[in-house]
Amino acid sequence: MSAPIPRPTPIDGRTELIAHLGWPTHSFKAPMIYNPYFESIGVNAIVVPMGCRPEHFAPVLRSVFALENVRGALITMPHKVSVVDLCDELTPVVQVAGSCNAVKRLADGRLLGDMFDGEGFVRGLQRKGLQLRGARCLVVGSGGVGSAIAASLAAAGVAALALFDLNEQAAEALAQRLRTHYPAVAVRTGSRDPAGCQLVVNATPLGMNAGDPLPVDVDRMAPDAFAGEVVMRSEMTAFLAAAQARGCRVQVGTDMLFEMIPAYLEFFGYPTTTAENLRSVARLG
Repeated sequence: MSAPIPRPTPIDGRTELIAHLGWPTHSFKAPMIYNPYFESIGVNAIVVPMGCRPEHFAPVLRSVFALENVRGALITMPHKVSVVDLCDELTPVVQVAGSCNAVKRLADGRLLGDMFDGEGFVRGLQRKGLQLRGARCLVVGSGGVGSAIAASLAAAGVAALALFDLNEQAAEALAQRLRTHYPAVAVRTGSRDPAGCQLVVNATPLGMNAGDPLPVDVDRMAPDAFAGEVVMRSEMTAFLAAAQARGCRVQVGTDMLFEMIPAYLEFFGYPTTTAENLRSVARLG
């Protein structure tokens, strides 16, 4: 006998809101993942896209959290950096990453900011069996997502982090923040040689377009290394295909998206789930 089809949860006076703040909103995927999940488990909550231009963001954020039935906010581009200064409390990951993609109101009214891009990436690796504690890792790209991944890898207990970015100042600034908050991790910059690394991460846009150069020399990767990707335009980027052909295990870009949502749910205090369940109920079209 087949399982009953969940009935839509009505929007009523008890509905809780999660604001999804960014601009433009046409590429937002979160409502098509969260809302079917909430419906499937009978939680009376809804993620609402809210298009907000940068010049209006600060007053809009304050106004959103003046609403009593707002549980929290998902923050996306172009507000991930500016929201940091609007929070009253920040997690160490946010302080290292310099960006934030989730805000909630604490019991005393203060706003807490956290960042789950890196957490999603790390959870995906751990669920695939990669032992991060004591590992040596290379992260290519020290922008927002690269910084978040590096921070979460440090929090997971890696032994060493190599950082590379064409903008050397960005890589060195990230290295300094990591050394401040995670002094046990050996951090170096200036090289993208993947030799000796158990994990190699492409946190750059390379792979978005056909013909892009590879972020590292894949021939220098050990066959038992792990290759991680953040580009989501195609599941198997050239970097992942080359790494897989060498024998490496891989993590596709969309895994980070689906793996971070259970962490978001825990942050907001909702029942959590698995990435597989989220994929099964999502309505991405």
